[in-house]
Amino acid sequence: MLVRTPASAPPRLLVLALMLPLLSACGFNIIPTAEEQAKAAWSEVLNQYQRRAELIPNLVETVKGYAAHEKEVLEGVVEARAKATQVTVSPDALTNPEAFKAFQESQAGLTSALSRLLAVVENYPDLKANQNFLALQAQLEGTENRIAVARRDYIEAVRVYNTTLRTFPSILWAKFWFTDNEPFQNFTVTEEQMQPPQVDFN
Repeated sequence: MLVRTPASAPPRLLVLALMLPLLSACGFNIIPTAEEQAKAAWSEVLNQYQRRAELIPNLVETVKGYAAHEKEVLEGVVEARAKATQVTVSPDALTNPEAFKAFQESQAGLTSALSRLLAVVENYPDLKANQNFLALQAQLEGTENRIAVARRDYIEAVRVYNTTLRTFPSILWAKFWFTDNEPFQNFTVTEEQMQPPQVDFN
């Protein structure tokens, strides 16, 4: 005996077939996972910039002992460090372009001031041979390398996260479930500004 299904059955089956991928757990965690990875990468960027900021007072004091009359340069570093430590962006504020730009500019200002200070050191052979300065130089060089790595990792994590918000199928989750998620800001300063100061005096 032939059993006839209601006329509405085919559309229901079609809707169900289309909804099953969305209702399954597959892909649902992509956006929050990418978001947390980007936030973690940003925290490491902040950690390395903080490490650099903590090295600077000792570096300035060491240079001051040999080059006290380089007052303008020394004060410039201290002032730039103060500005850089006052401007921060929490992982929860990575969608704010103004805050991110202010952070970039303050760190670029510190990098520039630090480069001027290290250029001045070239004129003081005794300072360049000082053991305390050599230790600080090594720590600063290592920190600048870690900053570069942390920035690179953050840039990649943000690329992945921002891509998930714009590509299929995760864009469907972004549109219907993670509606508050917005793309994170990324470094936009020129390559020249982002170059670490040269700290090799050999």
